[in-house]
Amino acid sequence: MSRFQQLIARFDDFSGLFNLRWLPVFAALAAVAAPDGAEAARGRAAGAYDGTWSVVFATTRGNCSSGYSVPFTVRGSRVSSAGGGRVSGSVNRAGAVAVNVSVGASRASGGGRLAGTYGRGAWHGIITGDRCSGTWRATRN
Repeated sequence: MSRFQQLIARFDDFSGLFNLRWLPVFAALAAVAAPDGAEAARGRAAGAYDGTWSVVFATTRGNCSSGYSVPFTVRGSRVSSAGGGRVSGSVNRAGAVAVNVSVGASRASGGGRLAGTYGRGAWHGIITGDRCSGTWRATRN
């Protein structure tokens, strides 16, 4: 018997593995290997808001200019600058966001909510020496 024929003969010995009686074993192995629902949800939620966001600030109180746009980056639960100042903050799985921004001597903090590709909230701070507050709107790029 040639070497090839010996290999084929050995393969025939495993033909019983492809019988339907092994289906529950394969199903159990697949269930153990797959992440559970909570793990899968954590994986989705961790990056649900990931990306670069364009945030536009509007002043409703104080003598500060409106219309400034600052790019933010969200990665997991962290919010950071995508250019244009220091930004630090966090976002939770429900989309609640809290951020601190500083550019030179100006400082502001704010909070709000992200949902899908949009967000909005309120801010307050001291901008070039003036105490101001207002709203912000964000769009994910």
